[in-house]
Amino acid sequence: MSDFENHSGTRPAAWYEGLTEAPDSPWADRALPPTEISYRTLTYEVTGRIARITFNRPEHGNAITSDTPVELAHAVERADLDPRVHVMVVSGRGKGFCGGYDLSLFAESGFDPGESADSPTGTVLDPVVQARNHNPWGTWDPMVDYAMMSRFNRGFASLLHANKPTVAKLHGFAVAGGTDIALYADQIICADDTKIGYPPTRVWGIPAAGMWAHRLGDQRAKRLLFTGDCLSGKQAEEWGLAVESTPADELDERTEALLERIARMPINQLVMAKLALNSALLAQGVANSGMISTVFDGISRHTREGYAFQLRSATTGFREAVRERDEPYGDWKRAQFEK
Repeated sequence: MSDFENHSGTRPAAWYEGLTEAPDSPWADRALPPTEISYRTLTYEVTGRIARITFNRPEHGNAITSDTPVELAHAVERADLDPRVHVMVVSGRGKGFCGGYDLSLFAESGFDPGESADSPTGTVLDPVVQARNHNPWGTWDPMVDYAMMSRFNRGFASLLHANKPTVAKLHGFAVAGGTDIALYADQIICADDTKIGYPPTRVWGIPAAGMWAHRLGDQRAKRLLFTGDCLSGKQAEEWGLAVESTPADELDERTEALLERIARMPINQLVMAKLALNSALLAQGVANSGMISTVFDGISRHTREGYAFQLRSATTGFREAVRERDEPYGDWKRAQFEK
Protein backbone atom coordinates (compact mmCIF):
# COMPACT_ATOMS: atom_id res chain seq x y z
CA MET A 1 0.00 0.00 0.00
CA SER A 2 1.39 3.41 -0.92
CA ASP A 3 1.92 6.18 1.61
CA PHE A 4 -0.92 8.08 -0.03
CA GLU A 5 -3.37 5.19 0.35
CA ASN A 6 -2.41 4.83 4.02
CA HIS A 7 -2.60 8.56 4.71
CA SER A 8 -5.24 9.64 7.22
CA GLY A 9 -6.52 12.16 4.68
CA THR A 10 -7.92 9.31 2.60
CA ARG A 11 -10.30 8.18 5.39
CA PRO A 12 -13.51 10.00 6.34
CA ALA A 13 -13.13 12.20 9.44
CA ALA A 14 -9.84 10.54 10.37
CA TRP A 15 -9.12 13.45 12.69
CA TYR A 16 -11.51 11.84 15.16
CA GLU A 17 -9.45 8.66 15.36
CA GLY A 18 -7.70 8.18 18.69
CA LEU A 19 -3.94 8.10 19.04
CA THR A 20 -3.95 4.31 19.31
CA GLU A 21 -6.63 3.68 16.68
CA ALA A 22 -5.07 4.96 13.47
CA PRO A 23 -2.95 2.50 11.41
CA ASP A 24 -0.13 5.07 11.23
CA SER A 25 -0.16 5.78 14.99
CA PRO A 26 3.17 5.98 16.86
CA TRP A 27 1.55 3.56 19.34
CA ALA A 28 1.01 0.83 16.76
CA ASP A 29 1.95 -2.58 18.21
CA ARG A 30 2.90 -1.04 21.55
CA ALA A 31 1.65 -2.35 24.90
CA LEU A 32 -0.61 0.15 26.64
CA PRO A 33 -0.69 1.14 30.34
CA PRO A 34 -3.10 -0.58 32.74
CA THR A 35 -6.60 0.84 32.93
CA GLU A 36 -7.06 0.11 36.64
CA ILE A 37 -4.72 0.95 39.52
CA SER A 38 -5.26 0.35 43.24
CA TYR A 39 -5.18 3.26 45.70
CA ARG A 40 -6.12 3.76 49.34
CA THR A 41 -8.39 6.81 48.99
CA LEU A 42 -9.70 6.60 45.43
CA THR A 43 -10.30 4.32 42.47
CA TYR A 44 -8.99 4.73 38.94
CA GLU A 45 -10.27 3.21 35.74
CA VAL A 46 -10.31 4.00 32.04
CA THR A 47 -13.44 3.38 29.99
CA GLY A 48 -13.07 4.25 26.32
CA ARG A 49 -11.50 7.71 26.17
CA ILE A 50 -12.41 8.72 29.71
CA ALA A 51 -10.31 8.30 32.87
CA ARG A 52 -12.49 8.06 35.96
CA ILE A 53 -11.01 9.07 39.31
CA THR A 54 -13.43 8.45 42.18
CA PHE A 55 -12.84 9.30 45.83
CA ASN A 56 -13.56 6.12 47.73
CA ARG A 57 -13.96 6.82 51.45
CA PRO A 58 -17.76 7.11 51.47
CA GLU A 59 -18.04 6.15 55.13
CA HIS A 60 -15.97 9.26 55.94
CA GLY A 61 -17.57 11.60 53.42
CA ASN A 62 -14.51 11.10 51.17
CA ALA A 63 -12.62 13.32 53.60
CA ILE A 64 -9.03 14.18 52.72
CA THR A 65 -6.16 12.28 54.33
CA SER A 66 -2.42 12.56 53.77
CA ASP A 67 -2.73 9.97 50.98
CA THR A 68 -5.34 11.91 48.98
CA PRO A 69 -3.18 14.56 47.24
CA VAL A 70 -0.42 12.07 46.43
CA GLU A 71 -2.83 9.54 44.97
CA LEU A 72 -4.83 12.15 43.07
CA ALA A 73 -1.68 13.53 41.47
CA HIS A 74 -0.52 10.02 40.57
CA ALA A 75 -3.87 9.14 38.99
CA VAL A 76 -3.97 12.40 37.03
CA GLU A 77 -0.45 11.76 35.74
CA ARG A 78 -1.42 8.23 34.66
CA ALA A 79 -4.34 9.62 32.70
CA ASP A 80 -2.24 12.42 31.23
CA LEU A 81 0.29 9.90 29.90
CA ASP A 82 -2.23 7.36 28.61
CA PRO A 83 -2.71 7.88 24.84
CA ARG A 84 -6.24 6.49 25.04
CA VAL A 85 -7.45 9.12 27.53
CA HIS A 86 -8.91 12.37 26.20
CA VAL A 87 -10.54 13.67 29.40
CA MET A 88 -10.57 12.92 33.14
CA VAL A 89 -13.53 13.09 35.51
CA VAL A 90 -13.18 13.33 39.29
CA SER A 91 -16.16 12.39 41.45
CA GLY A 92 -16.99 10.96 44.86
CA ARG A 93 -18.57 7.69 45.89
CA GLY A 94 -21.40 7.75 48.42
CA LYS A 95 -23.41 10.74 49.65
CA GLY A 96 -21.09 13.50 48.45
CA PHE A 97 -18.04 14.60 46.48
CA CYS A 98 -15.72 15.51 49.34
CA GLY A 99 -16.33 16.92 52.82
CA GLY A 100 -12.90 18.51 53.12
CA TYR A 101 -10.04 17.48 55.35
CA ASP A 102 -10.66 14.67 57.80
CA LEU A 103 -10.76 17.15 60.66
CA SER A 104 -12.14 14.58 63.06
CA LEU A 105 -8.56 13.32 62.85
CA PHE A 106 -6.72 16.61 62.43
CA ALA A 107 -8.69 18.63 64.99
CA GLU A 108 -9.44 15.94 67.56
CA SER A 109 -6.32 13.78 67.31
CA GLY A 110 -3.43 16.17 67.24
CA PHE A 111 -2.94 16.09 63.46
CA ASP A 112 -2.24 12.36 63.41
CA PRO A 113 -3.68 11.11 60.09
CA GLY A 114 -3.14 7.46 60.94
CA GLU A 115 -1.56 5.03 58.52
CA SER A 116 -0.24 6.30 55.21
CA ALA A 117 0.92 4.59 52.05
CA ASP A 118 4.36 6.19 52.43
CA SER A 119 5.62 6.65 55.97
CA PRO A 120 6.29 10.35 56.63
CA THR A 121 8.27 9.63 59.80
CA GLY A 122 11.11 12.08 60.24
CA THR A 123 9.89 14.41 57.48
CA VAL A 124 7.99 17.67 57.61
CA LEU A 125 4.84 15.55 57.11
CA ASP A 126 5.51 13.53 60.27
CA PRO A 127 2.26 13.79 62.30
CA VAL A 128 4.22 14.04 65.54
CA VAL A 129 6.14 17.00 64.14
CA GLN A 130 2.92 18.66 62.96
CA ALA A 131 1.16 17.98 66.29
CA ARG A 132 4.00 19.66 68.17
CA ASN A 133 3.88 22.58 65.76
CA HIS A 134 0.13 22.97 66.49
CA ASN A 135 0.47 22.97 70.28
CA PRO A 136 -1.51 26.00 71.55
CA TRP A 137 1.06 26.47 74.32
CA GLY A 138 4.10 26.04 72.08
CA THR A 139 5.88 28.02 69.38
CA TRP A 140 4.42 27.81 65.89
CA ASP A 141 6.71 27.67 62.86
CA PRO A 142 4.60 28.91 59.92
CA MET A 143 6.95 27.44 57.32
CA VAL A 144 6.67 23.94 58.79
CA ASP A 145 2.91 24.36 58.42
CA TYR A 146 3.33 25.74 54.89
CA ALA A 147 5.59 22.87 53.87
CA MET A 148 2.81 20.44 54.78
CA MET A 149 -0.17 22.30 53.34
CA SER A 150 1.55 23.36 50.11
CA ARG A 151 2.05 19.68 49.29
CA PHE A 152 -1.66 19.05 49.60
CA ASN A 153 -2.25 21.98 47.25
CA ARG A 154 0.33 20.71 44.79
CA GLY A 155 -1.47 17.39 44.53
CA PHE A 156 -4.88 19.00 44.05
CA ALA A 157 -3.51 21.47 41.50
CA SER A 158 -2.57 18.54 39.25
CA LEU A 159 -6.12 18.90 37.90
CA LEU A 160 -5.33 22.39 36.65
CA HIS A 161 -1.81 21.68 35.43
CA ALA A 162 -2.57 18.40 33.66
CA ASN A 163 -2.29 18.77 29.91
CA LYS A 164 -5.67 17.14 29.31
CA PRO A 165 -9.09 18.48 30.36
CA THR A 166 -10.38 17.68 33.83
CA VAL A 167 -14.02 17.65 34.93
CA ALA A 168 -15.28 17.67 38.54
CA LYS A 169 -18.66 16.02 39.04
CA LEU A 170 -20.20 17.26 42.29
CA HIS A 171 -23.10 15.86 44.25
CA GLY A 172 -24.22 15.97 47.88
CA PHE A 173 -21.52 18.19 49.31
CA ALA A 174 -18.27 19.74 48.13
CA VAL A 175 -17.19 21.83 51.07
CA ALA A 176 -14.04 23.18 52.72
CA GLY A 177 -10.98 21.31 51.35
CA GLY A 178 -13.29 19.56 48.88
CA THR A 179 -13.61 22.89 47.07
CA ASP A 180 -9.80 23.20 46.97
CA ILE A 181 -9.94 20.11 44.76
CA ALA A 182 -13.05 20.93 42.71
CA LEU A 183 -12.05 24.51 41.84
CA TYR A 184 -8.82 23.29 40.25
CA ALA A 185 -10.81 21.32 37.65
CA ASP A 186 -11.34 22.83 34.20
CA GLN A 187 -15.08 22.18 34.31
CA ILE A 188 -17.51 21.73 37.19
CA ILE A 189 -20.85 20.03 36.71
CA CYS A 190 -23.08 19.49 39.71
CA ALA A 191 -26.47 18.46 41.04
CA ASP A 192 -28.88 21.30 41.82
CA ASP A 193 -28.89 20.43 45.52
CA THR A 194 -25.12 20.16 45.97
CA LYS A 195 -23.75 22.14 48.92
CA ILE A 196 -20.64 24.06 47.81
CA GLY A 197 -18.64 26.42 49.98
CA TYR A 198 -15.94 27.04 52.57
CA PRO A 199 -17.58 27.37 56.02
CA PRO A 200 -14.19 27.21 57.84
CA THR A 201 -13.60 30.88 56.95
CA ARG A 202 -15.82 31.52 59.99
CA VAL A 203 -12.97 30.19 62.13
CA TRP A 204 -9.93 27.92 61.69
CA GLY A 205 -9.49 28.10 57.92
CA ILE A 206 -8.78 30.00 54.72
CA PRO A 207 -9.15 28.13 51.38
CA ALA A 208 -5.52 27.22 50.76
CA ALA A 209 -5.91 26.72 47.01
CA GLY A 210 -6.84 30.39 46.61
CA MET A 211 -9.04 29.71 43.58
CA TRP A 212 -12.30 31.42 44.55
CA ALA A 213 -11.61 34.85 43.06
CA HIS A 214 -10.24 33.28 39.89
CA ARG A 215 -13.41 31.24 39.43
CA LEU A 216 -16.06 33.70 40.65
CA GLY A 217 -14.54 37.16 40.49
CA ASP A 218 -13.80 39.49 43.37
CA GLN A 219 -17.20 40.43 44.81
CA ARG A 220 -18.85 37.04 44.67
CA ALA A 221 -15.78 35.33 46.11
CA LYS A 222 -15.76 37.84 48.96
CA ARG A 223 -19.50 37.37 49.46
CA LEU A 224 -18.84 33.71 50.27
CA LEU A 225 -15.57 33.98 52.18
CA PHE A 226 -16.68 36.96 54.30
CA THR A 227 -19.57 34.85 55.63
CA GLY A 228 -18.65 31.20 55.20
CA ASP A 229 -21.96 30.74 53.39
CA CYS A 230 -22.48 27.93 50.89
CA LEU A 231 -24.05 27.86 47.44
CA SER A 232 -26.46 25.29 46.12
CA GLY A 233 -25.43 23.66 42.87
CA LYS A 234 -28.09 25.67 41.05
CA GLN A 235 -26.70 28.91 42.46
CA ALA A 236 -23.17 27.79 41.51
CA GLU A 237 -24.27 27.54 37.88
CA GLU A 238 -25.97 30.95 38.03
CA TRP A 239 -22.85 32.53 39.50
CA GLY A 240 -20.59 30.91 36.89
CA LEU A 241 -18.79 28.54 39.25
CA ALA A 242 -20.29 25.48 37.58
CA VAL A 243 -20.67 25.07 33.83
CA GLU A 244 -23.91 23.15 34.38
CA SER A 245 -26.27 22.18 37.20
CA THR A 246 -28.92 19.53 36.85
CA PRO A 247 -31.46 17.65 38.95
CA ALA A 248 -29.63 15.03 41.02
CA ASP A 249 -31.23 12.11 39.19
CA GLU A 250 -29.97 13.47 35.86
CA LEU A 251 -26.40 14.23 36.96
CA ASP A 252 -24.87 11.00 35.69
CA GLU A 253 -26.53 11.33 32.29
CA ARG A 254 -25.60 15.00 31.84
CA THR A 255 -22.01 14.38 32.95
CA GLU A 256 -21.59 11.53 30.50
CA ALA A 257 -22.96 13.71 27.71
CA LEU A 258 -20.39 16.42 28.49
CA LEU A 259 -17.55 13.90 28.76
CA GLU A 260 -18.47 12.27 25.46
CA ARG A 261 -18.48 15.62 23.66
CA ILE A 262 -15.05 16.50 25.04
CA ALA A 263 -13.68 13.00 24.38
CA ARG A 264 -14.63 13.21 20.70
CA MET A 265 -12.04 15.97 20.20
CA PRO A 266 -8.46 15.08 19.20
CA ILE A 267 -6.12 15.09 22.18
CA ASN A 268 -3.76 17.60 20.63
CA GLN A 269 -6.63 20.05 20.07
CA LEU A 270 -7.73 19.64 23.68
CA VAL A 271 -4.21 20.16 25.01
CA MET A 272 -3.63 23.26 22.90
CA ALA A 273 -6.97 24.77 23.90
CA LYS A 274 -6.29 24.11 27.59
CA LEU A 275 -2.74 25.49 27.47
CA ALA A 276 -3.92 28.62 25.67
CA LEU A 277 -6.70 29.27 28.16
CA ASN A 278 -4.58 28.34 31.18
CA SER A 279 -2.03 30.94 30.12
CA ALA A 280 -4.61 33.64 30.84
CA LEU A 281 -5.62 32.04 34.15
CA LEU A 282 -2.01 31.70 35.28
CA ALA A 283 -1.32 35.29 34.30
CA GLN A 284 -3.95 36.29 36.86
CA GLY A 285 -1.59 35.03 39.56
CA VAL A 286 -2.97 31.61 40.49
CA ALA A 287 0.39 30.55 41.94
CA ASN A 288 0.63 33.65 44.15
CA SER A 289 -2.97 33.26 45.28
CA GLY A 290 -2.27 29.70 46.38
CA MET A 291 0.93 30.65 48.19
CA ILE A 292 -0.63 33.54 50.12
CA SER A 293 -3.82 31.64 50.91
CA THR A 294 -1.86 28.63 52.19
CA VAL A 295 0.15 30.83 54.56
CA PHE A 296 -3.02 32.54 55.78
CA ASP A 297 -4.72 29.18 56.25
CA GLY A 298 -1.91 28.26 58.63
CA ILE A 299 -2.24 31.57 60.45
CA SER A 300 -6.00 31.09 60.84
CA ARG A 301 -5.38 27.85 62.73
CA HIS A 302 -2.99 29.59 65.13
CA THR A 303 -4.94 32.67 66.18
CA ARG A 304 -6.62 32.96 69.56
CA GLU A 305 -9.92 32.02 67.89
CA GLY A 306 -8.32 29.19 65.93
CA TYR A 307 -6.81 27.65 69.05
CA ALA A 308 -10.18 27.97 70.78
CA PHE A 309 -11.84 26.00 67.97
CA GLN A 310 -9.09 23.37 67.98
CA LEU A 311 -9.29 22.84 71.74
CA ARG A 312 -13.10 22.79 71.63
CA SER A 313 -12.93 20.08 68.94
CA ALA A 314 -10.50 18.08 71.06
CA THR A 315 -12.67 18.26 74.17
CA THR A 316 -16.24 18.03 72.82
CA GLY A 317 -15.68 16.51 69.37
CA PHE A 318 -15.39 18.09 65.95
CA ARG A 319 -19.09 17.83 65.08
CA GLU A 320 -20.12 19.70 68.21
CA ALA A 321 -17.55 22.44 67.54
CA VAL A 322 -18.84 22.81 63.98
CA ARG A 323 -22.43 22.98 65.26
CA GLU A 324 -21.47 25.78 67.61
CA ARG A 325 -19.69 27.55 64.75
CA ASP A 326 -22.53 27.33 62.24
CA GLU A 327 -25.75 27.54 64.25
CA PRO A 328 -25.56 31.35 64.66
CA TYR A 329 -25.64 31.57 60.86
CA GLY A 330 -28.72 29.36 60.68
CA ASP A 331 -27.19 26.90 58.24
CA TRP A 332 -26.06 23.98 60.35
CA LYS A 333 -26.11 21.12 57.80
CA ARG A 334 -27.98 23.27 55.27
CA ALA A 335 -26.89 24.96 52.03
CA GLN A 336 -27.40 28.69 51.60
CA PHE A 337 -29.35 30.20 48.69
CA GLU A 338 -31.61 27.19 48.36
CA LYS A 339 -34.08 27.43 45.50
